[in-house]
Amino acid sequence: MGGIDPERFLRLVRGEIKGPTASAARMGLGLAAAAYGLGVAARNAAFDRGLKAVHRARVPVVSVGNLTLGGTGKTPMVEWLARWYRARDVRVCLISRGYGRADAVNDEALVLEENLPDVPHLQDPDRVRLAEIAVDELETELIVLDDGFQHRRLARDLDLVLLDALDPFGLGRLFPRGLLREPATSLKRADAVIVTRADLAPADRLAAIRSEVRRRNATIPILEARHAPRDLVDGDGSASSLDGLDGREVAAFCGLGNPEGFRRSLESLGCRIADLRVFPDHHPYSAEDVADLVRWAGASGANLVLTTQKDLVKLRLSNLGDAPLRALRIGLELLDDARPLEDLLAALLPESRPVADA
Repeated sequence: MGGIDPERFLRLVRGEIKGPTASAARMGLGLAAAAYGLGVAARNAAFDRGLKAVHRARVPVVSVGNLTLGGTGKTPMVEWLARWYRARDVRVCLISRGYGRADAVNDEALVLEENLPDVPHLQDPDRVRLAEIAVDELETELIVLDDGFQHRRLARDLDLVLLDALDPFGLGRLFPRGLLREPATSLKRADAVIVTRADLAPADRLAAIRSEVRRRNATIPILEARHAPRDLVDGDGSASSLDGLDGREVAAFCGLGNPEGFRRSLESLGCRIADLRVFPDHHPYSAEDVADLVRWAGASGANLVLTTQKDLVKLRLSNLGDAPLRALRIGLELLDDARPLEDLLAALLPESRPVADA
């Protein structure tokens, strides 16, 4: 969003900022969203009608994507898929555009590199070219395309779409009036929907999400998942258990598309949050930011500072002043029968590989 304060933008589009100036701004954003929607519709129609070329890789491609701006938990889903296929001895390569860094791999790539050291990850806007490199140079047998739902140049054999249970449909409006990258009708292209952070939503909300998905795609498998806290990691990647967090006062900060999910994860562990500081998604921490965080941590009075793994891989610190700094590492956990998804994944296995868990 350029130089716009993301928190203020969200408050504006949610209607939390009142007054004639805010109303006029929302009207302008609505006009911009209408133009954006025409562009999205024209682009999708061009692909649907074969007016834009689609390139097929020589190996199966599984895409993980979403409908909205902001975090829906794609990185944990990508990791889950890579682990599923690696457990069956499939040579997997991850490919993505590489948002957030112009000069090197971005934060999601650093997290995946730390958690999946045996799975290569290629980043470039030209993902068709990356697919060729993956097959020709890395002998890849299957590609996982990260954030691929809108990237239609590369054909995919399986389209998985993630919906965040806390805000599944981006306020119901296209960007910039809302947070939708494309309308919910696009779910007709999906092969399965995974509702993430389902453990943080009440049953009636989950039922409403399922109903809305069914309106767009009557037969699609719908699964629910949560971001399960696994452990704490320090700046060197060393892990420690979650024991002792229940009832402990902590300060926390993050640079996420959905900071509310992080806050709720900490609360689910019993943490008492003295202060939560939010940075923009993909925030590149500077030396000034670190010095400011040291002052902030000291003023909070907490003797432990928690962040996300996505933030810590950019900082590589184990302390902020006198306070230990740890990242909460999470993993995706399916909450219901995984067989509908696993059946789709198994259909893409090389013939020589076992379907059952390794």
